Amino acid sequence: MKAVVQDRYGSADTLELREVERPVPAADEVLVRVHAASVNAYDWHYLHGDPKIARLSFGLRAPKVRIRGRDFAGRVEAVGAEVKGLHPGDEVYGEADGTFAEFVCAKDSETDLKPAGLSFEQAAAMPLAANTALIGLRDVAGVRAGQSVLVNGASGGVGTFAVQLAKAYGAEVTGVCGARNVELVGSLGADQIVDYTREDFTRAGHRYDVVLDLVGNRSLRDLRRATAAAGTVVLSGGGVYEGGSVLGPVRLTLRGLLLSPFVRQRVLQLPARARKENLGALRELAEAGKIAPAVERTYPLGEAAEAIRHLEVEHARAKIVVTVRAV
Repeated sequence: MKAVVQDRYGSADTLELREVERPVPAADEVLVRVHAASVNAYDWHYLHGDPKIARLSFGLRAPKVRIRGRDFAGRVEAVGAEVKGLHPGDEVYGEADGTFAEFVCAKDSETDLKPAGLSFEQAAAMPLAANTALIGLRDVAGVRAGQSVLVNGASGGVGTFAVQLAKAYGAEVTGVCGARNVELVGSLGADQIVDYTREDFTRAGHRYDVVLDLVGNRSLRDLRRATAAAGTVVLSGGGVYEGGSVLGPVRLTLRGLLLSPFVRQRVLQLPARARKENLGALRELAEAGKIAPAVERTYPLGEAAEAIRHLEVEHARAKIVVTVRAV
């Protein structure tokens, strides 16, 4: 099968489209013929091995997982002996390492039926980004109707879902984005939009019940200034690649963990973890018309390197999708 392979840390130029051996599913896995995958900050963090502390997990000298890509949507080809509820031919979506490939083995616990009515490209845009937004708002912040929520990074992959989910929960939503993305964030349902090139949301005098930081470009003091006295700051700054770092956005998270016991505000990190139950909840929201993927652009599998480059250099809006197999 064809796959996009990385043998060493570096730029997108290190990625190569090669023939590799087709994977075989374990007892708790499904083999999926991938139709589409999407690009996330996760991919360029892995590509560069950045921040360097992450190499303790990624691999010290080279990535342990050689095929890039994390999200997928496609059809089940085969199932392991312990898999329940999924069958060959089912249209599915989910998370697994190595999705920039014609086939991928995914854990049954991280795979679910694809939302009806969505294309494979749309479905592939959802798993990691929408799941991150879901966990941050529903599980970590506990957003409820009537609260005010600010999303810093509202036009990014996670941010576009966060705006929609906060609205679905009945919150009043303020989205922070650049001038070119104001229309997009408005179309997602944001009640107010802050153009960060013209206004500093941390000094505007507004205080929010929940501040969801998806960028990592503001200090903890700034974020707390924009948060109500008994409000919640959720830290999940993916950041952008600026030539390498030791801690990167982890630095902000560590400061939050150290400060949290001593302040009235809750300062919490966002531990995104793929789960079948969350994919099911997102599927129901998508089928009910409460959330919809915003896809900026698609690339063929052979141009996956360019897709990652576009995300990290061009500050892509919404989601970038890699089409693996035409339907």
